[in-house]
Amino acid sequence: MLLCRGFFQFCFLLPFLYIADMKRITLPAVLVLMAAMAASPISAKDDKVLSAARLKNEPYPALKATRTGKTVAASPDPLVGYRWKTIDADDDLEIYVLKPVEATIDGKAASSDLTVDGPCDIRFDFGQVNAGWLEFECDALTADVECSISEFNEPAVFNAGSQHPMKTLAPTRYGKVFRLELNRELYEGVRYAWIHVKDVQKPLRIKNVRLVCQTKPVNYEGSFDSNDETLNRIWYAAAYTVRLNLLKEFFGAILMERSDRFSWTGDAHTSQAAALVAFGNHGFVRKNLLHTADQSNGILSYPLYWVQSLVDYYNYTGDQELLRQLTDNASRKLDDAHAHFDDMTRSLSFYGWDERLGAGFEEPDRAEPRLALKMLTIQTMRRFAGAMATIGREDLASKYSALAQEKADEYADASRWIARADIFSASDAINAGVPASGCSDAIWDAIYADRLHRVSYSPFNEYFVINALARLGRHAEAMNTIDDCWGGQIRYGATTFFEDYRPSWNLCMLAENDAPVNNQCGYTSLTHPWSAGVAKWLSEEVLGIKPETPGFETFVVCPHLTSGLTRVSGDVPTPHGKVSLSLDVLKGECSVTVPVGTKGKVSIPLMGSKSVSVTIDGGPVAPESLTATHAVLPQLASGRYTMHLEYSDAVCSPSAEEAFEYALPSSVSERSMAGDWKGTFGSKGYVLFGYDGPGADRVKLPAGCPGIKLGKQGMGTWADSTDDPRALVSNRVGDESRSLGCIFTQDPSPCMQTMTIDVPYRTSGPYKVTLYLVDWDSFSRRCAIELFDLETRRLLSPVHMVRDFHDGRYVTFEVDRPVRLRVCQVRGANAPVSALFLD
Repeated sequence: MLLCRGFFQFCFLLPFLYIADMKRITLPAVLVLMAAMAASPISAKDDKVLSAARLKNEPYPALKATRTGKTVAASPDPLVGYRWKTIDADDDLEIYVLKPVEATIDGKAASSDLTVDGPCDIRFDFGQVNAGWLEFECDALTADVECSISEFNEPAVFNAGSQHPMKTLAPTRYGKVFRLELNRELYEGVRYAWIHVKDVQKPLRIKNVRLVCQTKPVNYEGSFDSNDETLNRIWYAAAYTVRLNLLKEFFGAILMERSDRFSWTGDAHTSQAAALVAFGNHGFVRKNLLHTADQSNGILSYPLYWVQSLVDYYNYTGDQELLRQLTDNASRKLDDAHAHFDDMTRSLSFYGWDERLGAGFEEPDRAEPRLALKMLTIQTMRRFAGAMATIGREDLASKYSALAQEKADEYADASRWIARADIFSASDAINAGVPASGCSDAIWDAIYADRLHRVSYSPFNEYFVINALARLGRHAEAMNTIDDCWGGQIRYGATTFFEDYRPSWNLCMLAENDAPVNNQCGYTSLTHPWSAGVAKWLSEEVLGIKPETPGFETFVVCPHLTSGLTRVSGDVPTPHGKVSLSLDVLKGECSVTVPVGTKGKVSIPLMGSKSVSVTIDGGPVAPESLTATHAVLPQLASGRYTMHLEYSDAVCSPSAEEAFEYALPSSVSERSMAGDWKGTFGSKGYVLFGYDGPGADRVKLPAGCPGIKLGKQGMGTWADSTDDPRALVSNRVGDESRSLGCIFTQDPSPCMQTMTIDVPYRTSGPYKVTLYLVDWDSFSRRCAIELFDLETRRLLSPVHMVRDFHDGRYVTFEVDRPVRLRVCQVRGANAPVSALFLD
């Protein structure tokens, strides 16, 4: 009998990856904590950040920042109210200590200083995800103890190739201090931690439970606030996600150690974008651009994102020296992209995790990502040409402008490609300025009007979608999409943003911060800074502050208050100081700060009114012009301005009422009836996977279904000839014998936490497709099933979670077209499927 467990081997999926050398940290011999830091029952009055100066022999120096007294309720960051006197790109990491905000023993409330007299599981909640490692003290450890950590509410497990895939281990002892050491760099993504106590010989006291956290020194120079608390939380969660991943030498791309914790060049594009508006740590962004200048991670789009990051950095800083230094590098990247613009032989390798983009590394060369890469190439050439024009490189400005126009002309008539495009290629086209004027409505109706399908599985790609919506003037719809994607994560319990996410995860979770669905990305990271681009969008489109010329010598302030927003305020850091805006349209109050050496053009939102009268510092000011949505004021020189607004009509924050609807919202049902399927399922066809041995299926399919295509599956047999009623009864007439085989996800190999089942069945009406799942060896498996249109790869129904299927479970989807079923592991050894039935 072959048990369907994953194969514990490390496989390299990306042979071209650049892997940075990891700094090895010498672990301390002794840790001592002063008595003044002794743990006490947790109180809301306690400061949740404790000085690390009392800790000896830690790998980094103690936190040098001082507390300012500033609080930001919307921020999950315990350091949001701390400030360093000086910041340098070469600063070492520093450490600080957090106490848990909650402790439970076997589900019952406890303190973090406790005496244990029997086996138990003690869970600690540190309130938000952190970059750190667990420590505690015990004078005499008179029991067997293991510790666990996780970003979600169960101990984490990650893929083979991680330094320690099971994030559970006996702690290392240093005198009376015990530390969980899961990798050479010590830190992991930790919101929850556990101490598992077994074989207690006599009562033991566990005290001073703490999380030692690391940080790159960085100040919050930017800010964001509005009358929408979820939006505020989104901005600060995005900033915090980036802050947690700042390492000594570069922008990190993932918090949990799963073997890919280095700088991913494309991921850094959105991470650096968020840093520009949240921290203004220009020196470190500069350093990361140099660090990644010759890295592509084997992905064709990533050099283009690097060029766009260079342009973003230049626009925000005016750093001509770096732009000139890297001009040849950027030119080589663009020349290569242009030379291979129509090359169908080179693989993209990756464009995003969304099914429509080829599900990561599975099918990256589908038509949608190929078209998207072409549009991204045009956009990048145009943006680079614009930057070149500002530093006197008219030769390169003309060259890349002409090359971009040549390719854009091929696609200006959107009717040529709109029928085969989806949100990703369309967004890259719009951001590139490719569609001819007058095409916007047709593109909207064909591609963007469906709110569900505007949501990308990867929040990274969602950033480019909301940028396109802003260019289309669809800010209210963009706000809906932001709420669906990032607001949904907040409602899931997020304090940091995820590698991928579906809104329907919220419908099938049992508790806040449930274990996420693992999938084509592998084991899902819940602290992934590539998802942070929304912070830049909110600062540029809602707060409305963005550079007009490099370095903010001139800038615009054009806030878009939609979807119930009536108030917004915040800061954006620039080399000249902060540009600040505070606007409350209900009160008719506005103030703007224009730093010395800059000039700003302010536009006042009309909020549905025909006009608005503006006084600045007591004197009336006539708008220079009116647009459909704003009154554009004359340019302001440096200074702080107080404005009073009087609207001619009642103020109204425009919103877009859009349904979030699935094509097949109620298509799924479950039934438990062990292996007695005949007479109930399979009237039109079936596949009994591995019934006669691994890969030896028993198959009967209808004429309209040429075959069932599988992807990424392992093959095995649970039981060959058994009396267990969970095994499937034979398909043969008169044969009541039972066997059970399966296909299964190949955990824990990287990116193998999923498999696909394509059903190309074409029939005149709806039909049912049923999967039979058995948790044969009672491994507490939990699986998620996704349903897609086989042709378009659009999601058809909410994610369906399958739990507690030891006794066998039939999961039936009623569909009306050829479909793809994606089966994903959530918890347990893997996700197995033993049969497919058609009815």
